[in-house]
Amino acid sequence: MKLSQRLAIGYIQTKFKLLRLLSKRKTAEQAFRLFSTPYLRSKNKAQLQHAEPLNFTLDDLTISGYRWNHPQPKKILILHGFGSAAHKFADYVRPLTEKGYEVLAFDAPAHGNSSGKTTNAVEYSKMIKKVIADFGPITGFIAHSFGGISLSLALEEMEHDPGTKIVFIAPATETTTAVNTAFKMLKLKDEKVRNEFDDIIFEISGKRTEWFSIRRAMHNIKASVLWVHDEDDEITPWADAAKVKEDNHPHINFVLTKGLGHQKIYRDDAIKNIVIEFL
Repeated sequence: MKLSQRLAIGYIQTKFKLLRLLSKRKTAEQAFRLFSTPYLRSKNKAQLQHAEPLNFTLDDLTISGYRWNHPQPKKILILHGFGSAAHKFADYVRPLTEKGYEVLAFDAPAHGNSSGKTTNAVEYSKMIKKVIADFGPITGFIAHSFGGISLSLALEEMEHDPGTKIVFIAPATETTTAVNTAFKMLKLKDEKVRNEFDDIIFEISGKRTEWFSIRRAMHNIKASVLWVHDEDDEITPWADAAKVKEDNHPHINFVLTKGLGHQKIYRDDAIKNIVIEFL
């Protein structure tokens, strides 16, 4: 971790330490806003220079996206993770179009060239449903990290069949784990603040934090799934994904790696080949 990052985290930790003495609710609200704010906005367009630009309105947001090889009967939608952007997956475009796919990729709200300052899985899943409605039907999906939980929430509410293909790459399996990790980083050990945080999630979504779970959603998803995960992933722990594996869903195939972590895994050539072959 860079010195500037350590200093920033230290400042935030001190801020929350003081704030929680004044108001548990305000502390939870600030923590939720931080939890929902991408730490990096990447707008690099170099990898997307041959793409057809797309955009649409989602509530009061402008969502930017890209399309290749249109029109084709089979379509793939690529969904990036938190703090990432569509262009990060540009290396998947050529092999997919060579297989005859039309490829779509959109920057999530508050990411890349899309507008907004904060987002959450409910909003991202709403965006996914809008993309499917406006540009679908979608034959298959590639979803990394935060894109994975958002896709699972969208797909369990939509008509699909076993012919639909999903590639989960290091998906954010359990939101409870993500919140636990955030609170640990912020050194927030106050149970009342955590309860207020969970209440905010419920007020926004009508669901408790633990409901935002790929493991739970998989019981409502019929698609064929390739699940790629690294056992050393410190962002979306394999321990959460392992419980999905233990559920023994017949429509999920797991590929477990070691040493690739959370980011290198989707850039790894061997993994890319496995993904393309599955699709």
